[in-house]
Amino acid sequence: MRRQICWTEREDDGVNLDIRVTIHAHEVKWQFQRADAEAWDYDRRPTPAQWDGLELRLRQRYQRGQIGLTKELEWVRKARTLN
Repeated sequence: MRRQICWTEREDDGVNLDIRVTIHAHEVKWQFQRADAEAWDYDRRPTPAQWDGLELRLRQRYQRGQIGLTKELEWVRKARTLN
């Protein structure tokens, strides 16, 4: 099942950064868009803090009963080691 997780962070220069992560079929796809940009950036690499944020959000969804944690978290951890 395709799962999309989104959140917003503030960059060092004060501009909001929208982060959208799609998890599907053993693949983790990151997308970034700054508030001052029109297009999404598909080539930017996530920071370690953003990987931690993704894992945190997955655990929160699991606690609320929205997902089965095991496979999604496993895919995320595997993708993190490859980056």
